[in-house]
Amino acid sequence: MAPPMAGGGPGKRAAQISGGKPKNISGVVARLFGYIKPDMPLVSIAALCVLVSSATSLAGSYILRPLINNYIVPGGTDKSGLLAGLGVMALIYLAGVFSTYFQSRIMIRVSQNALQKMRNELFEKMQRLPVSFFDRHTRGELMSRYTNDVDTVGELLNNTIVQLISGSITIVGTLAIMIYTNFLLTIVTVVMIPLFAKAGGAIAGKSRSYFRKQQEALGEMNGYIEETVTGQKVVKVFCHEQKSVDEFKKYNESLKEKQIKAQFIGGIMGPVMGNLSQINYALTAAIGGILCIAKSFDVGGLTIFVNFSRHFSRPINELSMQVATLMSALAGAERVFSLMDEKPEENLGTLEELPPLSDSVELKNVTFSYNPEKTILKNISLKAPKGSKTAFVGSTGAGKTTIINLLTRFYDVDSGEILFDGVNITDYKKETLRQNIAMVLQDTHLFSGTIMENIRYGRLDATDEEVIEAAKTSDAHKFIKHLKDGYNTMLEGDGSNLSQGQRQLLNIARAALSKAPILILDEATSSVDTRTEQSINKGMDSLMEDRTTFVIAHRLSTIKNSDLILVLEHGEIIERGTHDELLDMKGRYYELYTGLKELD
Repeated sequence: MAPPMAGGGPGKRAAQISGGKPKNISGVVARLFGYIKPDMPLVSIAALCVLVSSATSLAGSYILRPLINNYIVPGGTDKSGLLAGLGVMALIYLAGVFSTYFQSRIMIRVSQNALQKMRNELFEKMQRLPVSFFDRHTRGELMSRYTNDVDTVGELLNNTIVQLISGSITIVGTLAIMIYTNFLLTIVTVVMIPLFAKAGGAIAGKSRSYFRKQQEALGEMNGYIEETVTGQKVVKVFCHEQKSVDEFKKYNESLKEKQIKAQFIGGIMGPVMGNLSQINYALTAAIGGILCIAKSFDVGGLTIFVNFSRHFSRPINELSMQVATLMSALAGAERVFSLMDEKPEENLGTLEELPPLSDSVELKNVTFSYNPEKTILKNISLKAPKGSKTAFVGSTGAGKTTIINLLTRFYDVDSGEILFDGVNITDYKKETLRQNIAMVLQDTHLFSGTIMENIRYGRLDATDEEVIEAAKTSDAHKFIKHLKDGYNTMLEGDGSNLSQGQRQLLNIARAALSKAPILILDEATSSVDTRTEQSINKGMDSLMEDRTTFVIAHRLSTIKNSDLILVLEHGEIIERGTHDELLDMKGRYYELYTGLKELD
């Protein structure tokens, strides 16, 4: 569990999803290839195209031997034969060009299908994760999964698969032709393979570690950027622009250092392998030249052999040049899979229907903590009869919002019970429970779409007339009808084209539209002015009829008519009663209401 914030909720500072090494790289690769399994027929066609492309490359190169030996070495007198041979070579290479084109088109489609499936699974998994997970991770850090990490996986699926197939065919084909051409020179070339493999393996192992750290640093920086952009008004009003810049520079510096190491280690693979290839090329040419002088080898054979020796090392070089993408993609895949492997929200309840509330909502000896080191709620007990209004008051961090989190099962109690008509809420499926709860939070959130669509989010089968009636209940209808497009007004950027108060009115209308028997208002009117609040409260009275309502409010004037007011401090109920009863006690509530002591 995450540590609590001052307000009793879990902390939201960036935390990394576990991104450690998989049990083995082959396991990660096998899991990635699972995404292209439905497109294996297309992959087979692409593999055939790669086979043709590789075969034409080898055949085109081998034709040089008879051309040199038969037409060039003798003096080039048979020009028609030379031109015919060159024409055949051109046709072979043209076939290779078309094969490469179709292979590229096919693999782009295959990789995009795989990425689409991966993003769908990733999004579906995120919908099944508990609220506590999102409380522990910043939005920017999670968005990095969908952008940077998935994109690097796309590069892997689009390019590296082809490189592996093409490289394997080229290596086998080239080796066969080299053995056929000259066995001695083949041994000279093959002797270099262990050196290639050892150098490549050492660099790849180091590179992968650095690329994983680079991806983690990138996620942290993205999280900070998202956090700062979202809170830009707060940054400016407190004149913390320079502080934000300084903190960003630290994240940016950390990313830069990790990128330098990752890119350097990944980048030296190509030059190292290239230089080894040049040594192999020079050694082969020198020995082959000696054999030609000794008349034991032909010039055409030497020409194609040194060419094939490069063919032999080219797949290794190409794969080494792909190592940066490969390592980055494996690191990204680890992070994507680690999110997919996160434990989903437990839904152990079996009851799929919650009968209409006929008696009460009850908390019995409820104790809860976000982490074992600090208990947030201590032995809380209360009973809210059907249709009653229960209000929670207390200092910041007293546990008010935590009670709401438990009622909705965003978190589950450590001990004790929460009962709806005597039935423990853990017996119900979470979807069933939440379908019976409407909530208006202090932090507004609207979706891209029209005002009508945003209000209808409370009940998707509601008619336009019901939506308008809900807007009238929350007092939102007054400002909506003065907008140019009325209920068809498109909302931008979480409703940024509306005022904060107007956005909250739409959230209240959304809850009003719901037929849920339980209503939760968490500082629901904190973002509206006093006059608007009075208007909303009139609508709320009709909204709360026959609904069991729980209210958290700092403006104590808004909860005077509550059936029960609970005063919390340090996770315990220290006072309970009606407004008049609590005033007569002359205790903490009296101090708060009369202004003798401010509510933190």
